[in-house]
Amino acid sequence: MTFSVQIIIRPSFGRVYGVLGKREGRVLQEEMKEGTDMFIIKAALPVAESFGFADEIRKKTSGLASPQLFFSHWEVISSDPYWVPTTEEEYLHFGEKADSVNQARKYMNAVRRRKGLYVDEKIVEHAEKQRTLSKNK
Repeated sequence: MTFSVQIIIRPSFGRVYGVLGKREGRVLQEEMKEGTDMFIIKAALPVAESFGFADEIRKKTSGLASPQLFFSHWEVISSDPYWVPTTEEEYLHFGEKADSVNQARKYMNAVRRRKGLYVDEKIVEHAEKQRTLSKNK
């Protein structure tokens, strides 16, 4: 599911784009409201990323932006949640762990966690022996 976001803002675009980019949003349209110094930014934002969006955007822009969220459309996520690099070419291009986060897997695991189902995740990836800072006497 995707929300359509309409943000009315006075000029501080960088912070708005930062929040949208962090939450996988896409800017669709920008327009200036005639006779004022306000801009209207229309963007698409996944519903799963919309929780806490209004508070965060107000904090980042010091209250200059006021978002309005409404449901826009359904959209299929194009990535495979079970994909791992297998060929040598994929290892060279993406690395062993495929460093970027797989969005489909992230959303799938969030739903499973919320419903109390099993989530296949490593809690500790590179564990080391704990070291105490004080010297033993």
